[in-house]
Amino acid sequence: MSVSLGCIADDFTGATDLANNLVRAGMRVVQVIGVPEAGAPAPPDADAVVVALKSRTAPVERAVSESLAAASWLRTQGARQLYFKVCSTFDSTPQGNIGPVAEALAALTGASIVPVTPAFPENGRTVFMGHLFVGEQLLSDSPMRQHPLTPMTDASLVRVLQAQLRRGRAGLVARRHVAAGAEAVTAQLASLRAEGVTMAVVDAVDDADLHVLAEAAQALPLVVAGSGLAIGLPRWHVAMPCQHAAALPPAQGASAVVAGSCSAATQAQVAHFVAAGGEAFAIDPLLALAGRDLVTEALSWAGPRLSRRPVLVYATAPAESVRAVQARLGADAAGALVEDILARAARGLVERGVARLVVAGGETSGACVQALGVTQLRIGPQIEPGVPWCHAVRGSDGLHLALKSGNFGGVDFFSRAFQTLT
Repeated sequence: MSVSLGCIADDFTGATDLANNLVRAGMRVVQVIGVPEAGAPAPPDADAVVVALKSRTAPVERAVSESLAAASWLRTQGARQLYFKVCSTFDSTPQGNIGPVAEALAALTGASIVPVTPAFPENGRTVFMGHLFVGEQLLSDSPMRQHPLTPMTDASLVRVLQAQLRRGRAGLVARRHVAAGAEAVTAQLASLRAEGVTMAVVDAVDDADLHVLAEAAQALPLVVAGSGLAIGLPRWHVAMPCQHAAALPPAQGASAVVAGSCSAATQAQVAHFVAAGGEAFAIDPLLALAGRDLVTEALSWAGPRLSRRPVLVYATAPAESVRAVQARLGADAAGALVEDILARAARGLVERGVARLVVAGGETSGACVQALGVTQLRIGPQIEPGVPWCHAVRGSDGLHLALKSGNFGGVDFFSRAFQTLT
């Protein structure tokens, strides 16, 4: 059996977010970490494969190169459609990487026009008249305005995308076309293509809109979207949904959380965990810069506590604290320092018996997964929209992982995550 849908995600939490929605719709999904070696076969029982990259904030040339390599491998596995998964808040800069990667994938697949939508209404991400909303706020008024790596100060996705395109033009498929059905969307895409538009932002304010777009896009070689579109695409790829797509082996062992995201949602989750009596160890990068071995300190602290309850190791901090560290080190160096500390802490926790691990933050998740040597994840049951439990096979041991985007989840996410895993 060949893979029907091939997916490329620009970060690790985004990959599991996408895979989660595909599994909920009855597809059997495997997530691979990084581009597989040439000639490596896809898992034989997978309807869809998600290649997880750490390319969202990588240099443009590297992001394009890795994405093309992933796409080429997926096409050798039989994928008839490619899905470039981007963040539901369209995290990017004026240089990319969404536009350059999308253009490169369009050239590879021969796509003359590509529908683009980060909408995920179930998680409060909607697009209307080309403007992205986070809940009731425009993206530019949301906490994403202060993101330390990809501050989003413009809610117009057409403008944001146009600034990133090197060759083509960005256009809009407005809600009135989507509300009229799949044929109307197809007609509008054709009209835009005739006008020279190569990337078309598509409005979506509810799940019905995403199902309409999925029908209109079913035969297109490439789509660019958040994970929301995945609720509608599976019906066009599998004849019969699998009833056991989310089944994972039983979970055993100690539990821990590693949090690196500084999003407002993760800050609230850390505060709730501590206020509820959870035990937590804070990572201060300035202490590491002064020579403290915070990894050893964190693991020594965690060791005797792991047998009692989940522990939290975190570097989550308010925006002003992050800026203070960045002022000392520079944004890239500060991020790399924190990622390295948390990744080594995650590896040490697993070595000490943690078999259920929640990681918060896209960049942090990427660093932790790589440090753990995980190369493949089987996607399991959903904790909350956008966040599933996954099972990673490491040697003869199984590790249950939940990779959470910083912006996702309610305030009690950390405690409820372990309650949903049996």
